[in-house]
Amino acid sequence: MSVFSLRGKLPERQKSLIELSGAVFLVTLWWALVQSGMVKASILPSPVRVVTSLPELHFHDALLRNAGHSIWLNFLGYAEAVAIALPLGFIVGLFPLFRALFERYFGALRYLPLPPTIGLFILWFGISTNMKVQFLTLGIVVYLVPVVIQRIDEVQQVYVDTAKTLGATRWQRIKTVFIPDVVARVSDDIRVLIAISWTYVTITEVINQSEGGLGALASIAARQSRTDKVYALLMFIILIGFVQDKTLVWLDRKVFPHKYA
Repeated sequence: MSVFSLRGKLPERQKSLIELSGAVFLVTLWWALVQSGMVKASILPSPVRVVTSLPELHFHDALLRNAGHSIWLNFLGYAEAVAIALPLGFIVGLFPLFRALFERYFGALRYLPLPPTIGLFILWFGISTNMKVQFLTLGIVVYLVPVVIQRIDEVQQVYVDTAKTLGATRWQRIKTVFIPDVVARVSDDIRVLIAISWTYVTITEVINQSEGGLGALASIAARQSRTDKVYALLMFIILIGFVQDKTLVWLDRKVFPHKYA
């Protein structure tokens, strides 16, 4: 198969080799930019310097402990957001009364710039972990509720009509048709939004940095002009996100095997 085939798929070995080549090219370009002096080392440190800053981050700055704190914060925010967004989305998406009342407003909330609202969250919840969780929850809910409504609209009417013909009550149609179909689809949206949520996690961790977290660690490193540490932390967050994504894909295959049949 040609590497330029539209929507084509490469053999796994060929795909892996191309991916590795891309990584080598990017690192080489990065190193060349620094060595040539086109970019100052204080702005873009060399790859070697970034990698060698990891032991210091681990032994001196408790990298793993701070990473665990950020992951836990992300999990708490997501658990609360999903617990709110799923039932809310079903109520608004399924019943015309609530859709007429609230759908436009939930759609408009997606355009809310969240970083400027952090002052309000400090006013409401203080500067503890609870404030950070609530801020993260809002950041996810405003995107997830409209997605749930959209997924409800995508449920094929033929399945609903078939269940109704077989004598299913309204609740039985919701339980056997809408909930399984929508939750299976929304699981992909949740996986995508987890990547976005890391932005909000690192923003909140700048507040009350004594609680720790990768965002707090990056902020401290930036104030100390340790750009090597900042880049190392950014790459570490990307690594965590990559592992999270692969884990969620694996779980999705186990919970919703019919999607991959």
